Amino acid sequence: MRFVLRSKIHKATVTEANLNYVGSITVDEDLIEKTGFWPGEKVLVVSNTSGARLETYIIVGKKHSGVICMNGASALLIKKGEEIIIMGFELTDKKIKPKNILVDKDNKFVKYL
Repeated sequence: MRFVLRSKIHKATVTEANLNYVGSITVDEDLIEKTGFWPGEKVLVVSNTSGARLETYIIVGKKHSGVICMNGASALLIKKGEEIIIMGFELTDKKIKPKNILVDKDNKFVKYL
């Protein structure tokens, strides 16, 4: 069994950072559907801007809003305006084809990678 990349949102831009929320990352529902992420799923978030890395879980944001919001303590590590990658992994004994997407500066779907 190995942990392998299953889903990725590449080059997303953080639109909000809300320190007063309990925790998580809010992601536009359209992007969640395109990648196959689940609400509550554990994800790795990496900032291409600062190099920060953290684990959190996904909550659903308004569809087609472009929202990517760092909530709770993660808002101290990754700020509004940073470029990030959001990755989900799966423990499996089989090779899988990940659902990786590229988004534009407004977090709108560009293409599958």
